Amino acid sequence: MSKILVTGGTGYIGSHTTVELQKEGFEVVIVDNLSNSNIDVLNGIEKITGIRPAFENIDCVDYVSMDRMFEKYQDIDAIIHFAANKAVGESVEKPLMYYRNNLVSLINILQLMPIHKVKSMVFSSSCTVYGQPDILPVTEQAPIKLAQSPYGNTKQIGEEIIHDTLAANADLQSIILRYFNPIGAHASAEIGELPNGVPNNLLPFVTQTAIGMRKQLSVFGNDYNTPDGSCVRDYIHVVDLAKAHVIAVKRLLEKNTNAQIETFNLGTGRGLSVLEIIETFIKVTGVDVPYKIVGRRSGDVEKVWADPSYANNVLGWTAAETVEETLRSAWAWEQNLAKRAEII
Repeated sequence: MSKILVTGGTGYIGSHTTVELQKEGFEVVIVDNLSNSNIDVLNGIEKITGIRPAFENIDCVDYVSMDRMFEKYQDIDAIIHFAANKAVGESVEKPLMYYRNNLVSLINILQLMPIHKVKSMVFSSSCTVYGQPDILPVTEQAPIKLAQSPYGNTKQIGEEIIHDTLAANADLQSIILRYFNPIGAHASAEIGELPNGVPNNLLPFVTQTAIGMRKQLSVFGNDYNTPDGSCVRDYIHVVDLAKAHVIAVKRLLEKNTNAQIETFNLGTGRGLSVLEIIETFIKVTGVDVPYKIVGRRSGDVEKVWADPSYANNVLGWTAAETVEETLRSAWAWEQNLAKRAEII
């Protein structure tokens, strides 16, 4: 049984990926400092899979603690590196926090991999590396443009760090996955997106407004060059995204590629606007979502969606879930959270 280190594994994408890894027979070790997640996520993972993953409360920026972790778990076969701050708006306000956390954590892991004889890493990147693309949909060959935010820049720099490090270390391999916009929750409603404090993504705002936690949702701008004036994104079900990581890890461990480094876009190939998401949510749930139009948010890209054909053809991965099912899963998760709060 291969052992996989999942940094940021109690986070949104990390927890869903842990579930999919365990379902495929992998043993998982989670490292997370719980800065934007909750330890109770481990209970949800265990309810779904029947297995509680090993967990270490460590900040990946702490080199000494990470080194000790690798000493403790000496048989780690591969790493999926999620751990990072990820809010575009917050990164504009707190750039140094983002550069320190997102880049130092990656550097530490890359330094420790050869020391502890770990050769394979899947890196969590983002479509933000493309900035505002000239041509849509976006292929992996699209130029990397000037980042629109410090968050986006940390992903660009992170990818450069990986390329430079692997050029100097022939034994290391990496697959870089550039996500578009993950939404939704596990079908069990046992795990989902659970930000600490004010959410930074659209869907938690939608579901929290729908359930009455928030009076209304703010839509940042309706004057973009899009069909309805609101930003357009490629929204992908988080479980589809998680499954791509399992395929990527298998590709590295089973030596299904001769390339030292590969990059894939993970999206549906369909762009939906913020207003379309809100309207579709109302339609599939029958629950109203009051919203107001406010000014544009700093760092937001106008429109972006993926050309996922390379991932479809080379990885053999496809985003399978419909946006309607994805939105229903997000609503079921929000309702489950509300039930838990009542019990507590």
